[in-house]
Amino acid sequence: MTKEKLIILFTVLIDVIGLGIIIPTMPTYVYSFGASPSTITILFSVFALFSFLSAPILGTISDKVGRRPILIISILSSSIGWFVFASAHSLLFLFIGRIIDGLAAGNFSTAQSAISDLAKDSKERTANLGLTGAIFGIGFLLGPLLGGLLSKVSPSFPFWFVAYLALFNVVLAYFFLPETNKNLHLDKKINWNPLAPVISGFRDLKLRKLYVTWFWFCFISMGTNTIFGLYLFKVFNFDAYVSGLFFTGVGVVIAFNQGFALKKFWLKYFSEKKLIIMMLSAFAIGFLVMAYPSLWFFIGGLVFTSFGQSILRVAIASEIIGETDERSRGQTSGILAAIMNLASIFSPLLMGYIFEFHTSLPYVASAILSIIVIFYISARKFPTIAHVDNL
Repeated sequence: MTKEKLIILFTVLIDVIGLGIIIPTMPTYVYSFGASPSTITILFSVFALFSFLSAPILGTISDKVGRRPILIISILSSSIGWFVFASAHSLLFLFIGRIIDGLAAGNFSTAQSAISDLAKDSKERTANLGLTGAIFGIGFLLGPLLGGLLSKVSPSFPFWFVAYLALFNVVLAYFFLPETNKNLHLDKKINWNPLAPVISGFRDLKLRKLYVTWFWFCFISMGTNTIFGLYLFKVFNFDAYVSGLFFTGVGVVIAFNQGFALKKFWLKYFSEKKLIIMMLSAFAIGFLVMAYPSLWFFIGGLVFTSFGQSILRVAIASEIIGETDERSRGQTSGILAAIMNLASIFSPLLMGYIFEFHTSLPYVASAILSIIVIFYISARKFPTIAHVDNL
């Protein structure tokens, strides 16, 4: 594996470790400030809101001036955000930390574009994106485990750890990461309207169906992730350490599926339409089972949803990026990030609100949404993307 690819994957790993740490450990940390469950989910939404504002702009700028400067600035800003969050003495500074990190969230979409730049053909591009998916799974394996272990030191210690890790990543990127974008689009205009990439995506008749599916996948995934630690705390009285162990199990499934099974099995034996319907069905079944307040039911349902999440994320993103001109991959990654962040603004708010009515309602709602998306896909023509069949 090349040096460039390793550094890009490490950038993704830091991002996901941060997300993996924050999901199981945030409830305990934020509760110490006297916050309610809905306040915790609002923190997720605030991060998504500012990610929504910044990610598509940073993606377009990376097409114009290159991936390297955007990655370095984004990672540095993310590190600053984590330092503010870890050192907070009030809810206000928790929100400021998440806002700063949200504004830096273009590093993930830019990293996706950078690793796509390194591919020689569509097969290698999908494999590269599969690697980012595997790293996503590893991050979800390490993040919750580290978060649980480090929370034993203090509730804020996991976030100090991520802040310093991101700072180390800045040094690596500055000294060792070359520019990957060989097709700089210097005359490209930057649209400062954050809704523009979302509108552009949904206006693309060829890809609209995939963008809609991506939106609802992100809506469901982010919503259930934000209440994951809350559910374990409220229903089973589990602390951050045990919640971290559960999320580590999710990471194992994601890493295996995206790093090995996606290419060797799933894409080899199933068409893209069948695969997406199968994984959304796994979502629906899993969330319905998880809604029953029994630990063994929760674990069983979690296996189903982990399979669904790991496959859908890479499959949909790869299809969309594969149909994009090389000079616009940064913009396309920005559109994907913008749609994901748009979904992530509203989903935590909704899930936090209905969680306060009944702890199982978010899982029931997610199952219903998954079924609706299945009917949407089944009722409309689904595009056939040739390069998937060649994997």
